[in-house]
Amino acid sequence: MTKQDLKKYDKFIFHIDVNSAFLSWSALKKLKEEPGSIDLRTVPSAVGGDVQRRHGIITAKSIPAKKYGVTTGEPVVKALQKCPNLILVQGDFATYREYSHQFIELLERYSPSVEQVSIDEAYLDVSGCKKIYGYLETPDEPFPICLAKKIKDEIRDTLGFTVNVGISDNKLLAKMASDFTKPDRIHTLFPEEVPKKMWPLPIGDLYGCGKSTASRLCDIGIRTIGDAANADPEMLCSILGERSGAYIYAASNGIGSKEVSISYEDAKSYSNETTLTSDITADSYDKEIIPVLKSLAASVSRRLKRDGVFGRTVTVSVKTGNFKRHSAQMQLESSIDDEVRICKHAKELSDKLLLGDSGLFSRGEVVRLVGVGVSRLDDGSYQQINLFDDALIPGPEKPGAAKAGSFDQPAADTEKQRKLDEMTAKLTAEFGKDIIKKGSSL
Repeated sequence: MTKQDLKKYDKFIFHIDVNSAFLSWSALKKLKEEPGSIDLRTVPSAVGGDVQRRHGIITAKSIPAKKYGVTTGEPVVKALQKCPNLILVQGDFATYREYSHQFIELLERYSPSVEQVSIDEAYLDVSGCKKIYGYLETPDEPFPICLAKKIKDEIRDTLGFTVNVGISDNKLLAKMASDFTKPDRIHTLFPEEVPKKMWPLPIGDLYGCGKSTASRLCDIGIRTIGDAANADPEMLCSILGERSGAYIYAASNGIGSKEVSISYEDAKSYSNETTLTSDITADSYDKEIIPVLKSLAASVSRRLKRDGVFGRTVTVSVKTGNFKRHSAQMQLESSIDDEVRICKHAKELSDKLLLGDSGLFSRGEVVRLVGVGVSRLDDGSYQQINLFDDALIPGPEKPGAAKAGSFDQPAADTEKQRKLDEMTAKLTAEFGKDIIKKGSSL
């Protein structure tokens, strides 16, 4: 974008994203503690799982590891098959929060309008900053590109890690731009650049377009973002539903929010709730509750995975017809972030809260709102890949047994689960993740 091109715009939003955040921050910590040691960012390395047992999942990987096909979220044992020399490091959520705070504090020195959207990314509205930073302009780097370069370079030179900066007049396009070529890069994506830079990309690259939506669109011949942008919006709504169809059409045409919210607190929990279109009663509960819980669990799971965090406490809350709120929660032995297990535990809690002689339905109540939340957050270092979830869910209480929801297991059960996990990891690593399928027990 030239200086003349940028004069058309009066709104400038940055999306600043830390490159391989957890891996970068783990690398910095190691270099501080062991001066002269190898920089993990320069070799095939990854964060995640139990390092000693080489068990669990990958939560972050270096760029060299990515070249071997190592992906976030895959079992450690599978990553090691792809890259036998992969260096594994334990996650350190306290360190990640420390670097995140330093990152945000630096951004806040440049603009009062900073919206942190996850532990390693933020939006920055610099629309009113030209009078302050206009002196940075050069023929090759007009404002706001010159300011983006100053921020990017200062983060690298003072904090020790790199970021990508996406620049546009709205948040959606700034986010899309920051995902272009990495690391340590600046990209613009203004509305006039959308046809050239964004439309040729696969539809699955559109921010907010999930895998299932992308698959459905590909099935009808919409394979690129440009295909969606030029499709009939009514057709998109008929296939995806009114809300999703309208979003895909608007987003693919570069339409996004221009509002940067300045309020933020570190997330201590992740939750979502919905007001129902019709009350759930004792008679309709079995039929109607599962779709609601699945939707809420999926939303919470997406946000947990976006931020690379896991939680050990699941909570379900409901609001009854008299507008009173009731809740129940359970503590888990192993932290989770996947929607299947969140939903399964939420269903247990919902049953406990609503059914039985002491449940809310027994008092003649109806449910008008349902919420699902996950708290007691960590970085998932000890998260287990428990594909056999039924083994973790306690049955009716027996004398001397652990209370329902406590997940305190006898040593024999724990060892049995460990062996099941190891067997599952080996099978999925050898034959792919689809070799073992869970039955629907909800």
